[in-house]
Amino acid sequence: MSMSNKPLGGNGLHRPLADINVTPLVDVMLVLLIVFMVTAPMLAAGLKVDLPQAKTAQPVTPKDPIVVSVTADGTVAVGTDTMQVSELGAALLKLTEGDNSRIIQIRADKAAAYGAIVGVLDELASNGLVHISLISDNRTPPVAAAPAK
Repeated sequence: MSMSNKPLGGNGLHRPLADINVTPLVDVMLVLLIVFMVTAPMLAAGLKVDLPQAKTAQPVTPKDPIVVSVTADGTVAVGTDTMQVSELGAALLKLTEGDNSRIIQIRADKAAAYGAIVGVLDELASNGLVHISLISDNRTPPVAAAPAK
């Protein structure tokens, strides 16, 4: 970009160049396009396999999870049926019908004793029910005030 000391008006031969050079932009875009074209096939998980057809195949339907609730006072319930922790394993084995891969969701009150929740987890694990998830609330807690100095 060249500028002279002459005023811009009149018959000045040199004026400032105000065009945008798009060549570097196009170069960068082409390089990014090539990078994405090369890496996109690698993002696919697994190998490409031609699966055989089966006449007797049945579609797999996912089963609803079993919900175990623990209240603030330590009461344990499966659905709406309350029970003792020692009865929990047998009741869940009956509900799962021997399918140990069934997901069990634990919903515990935030004021529930930690020991009560661990007792439920221990009872489930001792009966072979290991697909357990803990359910929480997705609301953000209120911001606590900073302690005064």
